[in-house]
Amino acid sequence: EVQLVESGGGLVQAGGSLRLSCAASGLNIDDYAIGWFRQAPGKEREGVSCISSSDGTTTYADSVKGRFTISRDNAKNTVYLQMNSLKSEDTAVYYCNAGIRYWGKGTLVTVSS
Repeated sequence: EVQLVESGGGLVQAGGSLRLSCAASGLNIDDYAIGWFRQAPGKEREGVSCISSSDGTTTYADSVKGRFTISRDNAKNTVYLQMNSLKSEDTAVYYCNAGIRYWGKGTLVTVSS
């Protein structure tokens, strides 16, 4: 059974940092493109960042470029999202996705202004 478990969310002040983790089981993360998505209250889910399976190429939404960094640790089968300079508009539930097919249950990030 494939499981993606997100952690690391919480309440942080604007300008602060958080690191989200996505721990995978039942699949090897280096076989899949892994993405982080987020959904704010009343809004559609949107892509935040992605790391490719082949060469680790990373992509970011314009809204987070220069502030967020995605990385993976194949030995731990875990993908991370380092979030710096957080803004109130980053408040959302953050989800991990593997290969478009598999989703975690999400972790809530709340940024207070």
